Amino acid sequence: MEIKIKKGLDINLQGAAPRPADSGSLLWVRPESVAVCPDDFPGFVPKAAVKEGDAVEAGAPLLFDKNNPEIKLVSPVSGTVRAVVRGDRRKLLRVEVVPAEMSAPSALKPEPAADFRTALMGSGLWCMMRQRPYDIVPDPKRTPRDIFVTAFDSSPLAPHLEYAVADGMADLEAAVTALSDLTSGKVYICVPEGTPLKPVKGAEWVTVSGPHPSGNVGPQIAAIAPVNKGETVWTLDVVTLRKIGQLARTGSIDAADMITVAGPEVATPAYLLTVAGADVKSLLAGRMKGAPGHRRIISGSVFTGVKVGIDGYLRYPYRQVSVIREGDDADEFMGWANPGASKMSVKRSVLGHFLRGRLFAPDARVNGGHRAMILSGEYDKVLPMDIMGEYLIKAIMARDIEQMEQLGIYEVAPEDFALPEYVDTSKHPLQRIVREGLDFMRSEVE
Repeated sequence: MEIKIKKGLDINLQGAAPRPADSGSLLWVRPESVAVCPDDFPGFVPKAAVKEGDAVEAGAPLLFDKNNPEIKLVSPVSGTVRAVVRGDRRKLLRVEVVPAEMSAPSALKPEPAADFRTALMGSGLWCMMRQRPYDIVPDPKRTPRDIFVTAFDSSPLAPHLEYAVADGMADLEAAVTALSDLTSGKVYICVPEGTPLKPVKGAEWVTVSGPHPSGNVGPQIAAIAPVNKGETVWTLDVVTLRKIGQLARTGSIDAADMITVAGPEVATPAYLLTVAGADVKSLLAGRMKGAPGHRRIISGSVFTGVKVGIDGYLRYPYRQVSVIREGDDADEFMGWANPGASKMSVKRSVLGHFLRGRLFAPDARVNGGHRAMILSGEYDKVLPMDIMGEYLIKAIMARDIEQMEQLGIYEVAPEDFALPEYVDTSKHPLQRIVREGLDFMRSEVE
């Protein structure tokens, strides 16, 4: 099957990491500390399984879900629990672990389980999948209609995921076989044009082309088999698929993850090998440009990532660290209204709009102010789904459940509105609005 995404937008940023020859040539970065943040897993209600000072092995539970205790988040490394960090009203923010000395990450060895479904929940891999509707950790009481796997990330400066799985065909086949037993439908794997990956036995192979967000699973589902009310699908990326296959074949999981460190403020962009939740300071050590100024360090892409700072951690589900200028110390003629050629924009009032082949170094400024929503159809130009984006956002803001259902709330996730948020003249935080709308629907409808 082939699908072509026509609507979308690719932006060209400076600081892309050069592609490695193979995964074996990647530099291993040992983190000084790692953290598991439950906020990265919507629908997961955390309760600590460890306390400060505990020694843990790689794959040992750190957190479990209060509503489904068999679903756990595990330690990516062997070491000692440094802190169980809480915020307001004792909300659990993260569990920090200091790794033991290691030249390479130890394999994760989850606790033994009676069946594969239980093993998946106890290994931490269950939390690496998402359920639509609501974009949450899958509800174990529901059987998905289909399972969708995306094998590429089309966001700016993202890593090429095929390098992480190119030598894991046996693992991919084992994962497809195992997941096929958990769904009443099909397992779809969506790959980009020209992929070096070969079709996986038992999966529906889908070739996807077009601009970003062609690598997002939302537009892929919309083009293949949209989610209707009352239906459930699961989504995951191909790296998680391989880890599921490793669990099915061997009972252990490779803890290493391939990531990119990139962006206009990175002097030596590169692909690296590390573990989930690694501290950003270790990943960026010796790689930043020497020029003074304020920088924004993002776990993830400039569209959907989380601002973490130099003392932050690599957050899930992101496999990249992006660094751009903050912009709060910028001093330029006319400020944001300067129509300079060095500025990246979708608006024709800026000269940079016409320089399509140029690599840009944007900063984090909003370049404008919040105002009432303008129904101009600008969302539709970059939203490749059969959804009236502006009207859905208005229905979410009004908490109109019936309108939200009719306009497609069950099909979307916050990442699907990253590009509309970027082009939005009114400067609304669309991803946050969609997240709040999904949480509201789940609390009212479920």
